[in-house]
Amino acid sequence: MKHLYVRFLIMFAFIGLVSFIPDQFLMPENFFLHKGDKFNLHLLSGENLIKEREVPYEAKQTTKFVIYEGKKKTDLTTVVKKDASPLLSYAMDNSGLALVQMNTNELNDIAREDFLPYLTEQGYDEIADKLKNSNALNFTEKYNRYLKTLIRVDNESGSEYSKVLGDEFEITLKKNPYKLNYGDDLTATVLFKGKPYAGPVLLYIKTQSGNVYPQKLTSDASGQVYFNMSREGIYLIRATKFEESKSKDADYQSWVASYTFSFTNHDDEPNTYKEFGFGDKH
Repeated sequence: MKHLYVRFLIMFAFIGLVSFIPDQFLMPENFFLHKGDKFNLHLLSGENLIKEREVPYEAKQTTKFVIYEGKKKTDLTTVVKKDASPLLSYAMDNSGLALVQMNTNELNDIAREDFLPYLTEQGYDEIADKLKNSNALNFTEKYNRYLKTLIRVDNESGSEYSKVLGDEFEITLKKNPYKLNYGDDLTATVLFKGKPYAGPVLLYIKTQSGNVYPQKLTSDASGQVYFNMSREGIYLIRATKFEESKSKDADYQSWVASYTFSFTNHDDEPNTYKEFGFGDKH
């Protein structure tokens, strides 16, 4: 029991450290649509797959916003409106899988008393020691976010789930999650600048009850991470990367990659935004 308690402390300490980086993720109002339906998409901020606030669209911070439907590729920056809620309302004209990609970046100042302990706790002693000699009261971080979400329209045909988009930090899936059954295994691949990323990866599963089940995973030398489809609900895979900045506009840079999709064994299971506690909309 003592060892189990220590393991839980380590797990939640890790989650707390990673959450120092503001978490954002794409959340559809419904992952299961029909041809002709409106696809309503939200950009949410919050930890552990729990909504804290809605994030409005910021053109200056958005470097890419695209939807892939089979051979069709649409630049969503031409249709999204500033401060829209939901972020996007888009008519689905094609059946099969659809993948949304949203890339953003921003600069934020972080207080010295928060930043230096964070660096030490994360194991970046060399960077922390270097910045201790600085008289700066704040340090600047550049956040680079690479967000994906996968939905199904009428059927689960298509290979968008495995599509490599060439982002600096990117998660792809080896299997179609909309074809899997309870208990099946799923492999995700994490790439950083085109090469396999070996490091910590977080998996969150949110069920209709509102409970969130976090798992701390580790990708191997090939960038692959393995997990089981153990619960019906919304899945969020998230990885972070941190480095000292090589540019003059920031002291360090972080990269965040995330991927959301839904898993259910039954067609009549709840799969909407409201039913999973994200808001009043279906």
